[in-house]
Amino acid sequence: MSADGALLASFGDIDRPFYLRSSAKPFQAAVSQDSGANLDALELAMASASHRGFPVHIALVESMLARAGLDEGSLRCPRDWPLAPRAARIVANSGATSPRRVWNNCSGKHAGFLRACASRGWPLDTYLSPEHPLQRRVIELVSELGELSAQPVGVDGCGAPVLRTTCRAMARMFARLATETSLAPVFTAMHRYPALVGANGEGDTEIAIALDAVAKGGAAGCVGVAVADRLGVAAKSWDGLGPVANLAAASALDRLGVLSPTAVRSLDSVLTPRVLGGGVPVGSLETRFELEIA
Repeated sequence: MSADGALLASFGDIDRPFYLRSSAKPFQAAVSQDSGANLDALELAMASASHRGFPVHIALVESMLARAGLDEGSLRCPRDWPLAPRAARIVANSGATSPRRVWNNCSGKHAGFLRACASRGWPLDTYLSPEHPLQRRVIELVSELGELSAQPVGVDGCGAPVLRTTCRAMARMFARLATETSLAPVFTAMHRYPALVGANGEGDTEIAIALDAVAKGGAAGCVGVAVADRLGVAAKSWDGLGPVANLAAASALDRLGVLSPTAVRSLDSVLTPRVLGGGVPVGSLETRFELEIA
């Protein structure tokens, strides 16, 4: 999708609805910031993140809460273990015996929500309700940017409202993330700290690092890419596989002439993800689609 909302190319049923899942985080973070969260760049990246639970992530989330006079007890995301196996081993080796809310990969987003609510004097205990003023703003922004109603909403894994979209609407949203001044602080924070937003080696983070872009994946196989001042791309794997969605998004960028030869080389693991058998590579995935140029 171009900056002016024109469809550049497509493949498959781009109007079939699905949920944005964590791909919505840049826009949820934008609402938190616009609602008074007063997040610095590191905090804004964390509010947009599906963090892996390393000590730096936890320290940032705890600082975000503390700056508003809050603590982990204010979070309403589920208790969880860190998402990265190495991070989980770190907390296990420290003697932890039960999961914590701050270790949930969405705790940065929730801390951003809480900062906005504290600033506005909005209720803290019901901040995840679809009828809460903050969530109403999120629903309105996602609907406006995608030019598609984000309702009916569901409940995401972290307890927040999960927002309806399509590939067409999602690509439009990420094109606007790439180009609109009002969303520039979120774009800048995500672009500056991609390994906070995701993790080195993950497809969305690798795409963001290889390009002048940001990218955000979501559960059940969706990903959005915002290429600075140029366009937005969305991909959805109907099998729910993240590597397939990342492969499709990177391949679409390549077919659109966005990837330089250097970027293609750096994205080798995304463009040809290895298939393991018996713990060793036995093949790789590759794309067979042809984009229909609009």
